Amino acid sequence: MEQQKVVLADQEIPRQWYNIQADLPKPMSPPLHPGTGKPVGPGDLAPIFPMNLIEQEVSQERWIDIPGEILDKYLLWRPSPLCRARNFEKLLDAPVKIYYKYEGSSPAGSHKPNTAIPQAYYNKAFGVKRISTETGAGQWGSALSMACAMFGLECRVFMVRVSYDQKPYRRMMMNTWGAECIPSPSNRTAAGRQVLAEHPDSPGSLGIAISEAVEDAVAGGEFSRYSLGSVLNHVCMHQTIIGLEAQKQLEKIDVYPDVVIGCAGGGSNFAGISLPFVRDKIHGKSLRIIGAEPASCPTMTRGPFAYDFGDLAKMTPLLPMYTLGHDYVPAPIHAGGLRYHGMAPIISHLLRLGLLEAASYDQLETFDAGVKWARTEGIIPAPETNHAIAAVVAEARRAKEEGKERTILFNFSGHGMVDLAAYDAYLAGKLVPYQLPDEEIQRALKAIAGFPKP
Repeated sequence: MEQQKVVLADQEIPRQWYNIQADLPKPMSPPLHPGTGKPVGPGDLAPIFPMNLIEQEVSQERWIDIPGEILDKYLLWRPSPLCRARNFEKLLDAPVKIYYKYEGSSPAGSHKPNTAIPQAYYNKAFGVKRISTETGAGQWGSALSMACAMFGLECRVFMVRVSYDQKPYRRMMMNTWGAECIPSPSNRTAAGRQVLAEHPDSPGSLGIAISEAVEDAVAGGEFSRYSLGSVLNHVCMHQTIIGLEAQKQLEKIDVYPDVVIGCAGGGSNFAGISLPFVRDKIHGKSLRIIGAEPASCPTMTRGPFAYDFGDLAKMTPLLPMYTLGHDYVPAPIHAGGLRYHGMAPIISHLLRLGLLEAASYDQLETFDAGVKWARTEGIIPAPETNHAIAAVVAEARRAKEEGKERTILFNFSGHGMVDLAAYDAYLAGKLVPYQLPDEEIQRALKAIAGFPKP
């Protein structure tokens, strides 16, 4: 019987990732070399990423085969469950059917292993021995730590300082899987030392942590590389296993969503659930696809589409994306995985084309939605996931006001069992609403004045 379960699971897992670049109605603007202003070539990325991942980053092939060694690791938790939230539906008392893809079933508790395992595999195959990375709330750092342990790689993680302090159990997870976790900004890199010299009490940001991780990887020499958990094309592509699985599962029960929702920080889990459905939309399907972001870091809803660096120290290429400016340091909200100044170029491009929508939510609104979810469906969501649930609540309210039935699918990107300090703060009334002031946005955007225009 156990063998039969494994075989059935294996049949459910997609054997290929989906690359939406093959179906774009208009091509994306290329990343630019900050020195020459010309499009970045594979050779420019070689000191940072292994060539096998660079090939995926620039690929125009629609389907990329998933190697058997990666599928074997995916079988630890994939296919992830597709569930209907009937109790939450009753609470909302609206004409909606709510389905969710539960990515909290992975060993690391979030969607992040969907790309961490492929990235570790491809680095190992290329001969890399150590990977450096950054992490916001710790989901990515813990996922890559686990993946590196599976493939025998060393792992060094620069964790945004405020999350390092807020979420000690994420650090403990990384350490248990054998990784080194360093609070960022740190004294380990020139980028970190510069920030500390100017702002000794800096809470850190993903932009700062990325600078440290890239610098550390390049300094590590021939057998050291950098890994990113969101934003880039190959990362978003790996995550499409979520949406592809969801489509197969929904097809079995003859259901197709009217609305698809995901929370959005750098864009990976939103891309994962949405890109296969964007393909459907490009080919004529009628549906809405919504990215939910924090009001304290409203990249898509209040930032311009522009070329900008992905990090504070300007070590990455210039990326065409919605941005708040690379030196913007977000407020220390508890949804640390959504505290990023930019948005994935793929997501940004699709938003500009009108194939996606964006909405922002205050942290009190999101925690209210998350607590209601926990008290009806039982699962305590990650603070990031709460943004998607808040968007579901908003869509249910809209359906009720319009008197129209809707089927909603959202990505439950991770559970919140190591984020309980955030819930403790919310339940104790210590969290406050925060809307990013316009003057702060204008200040931060001065950093990209004079950059090339997409």
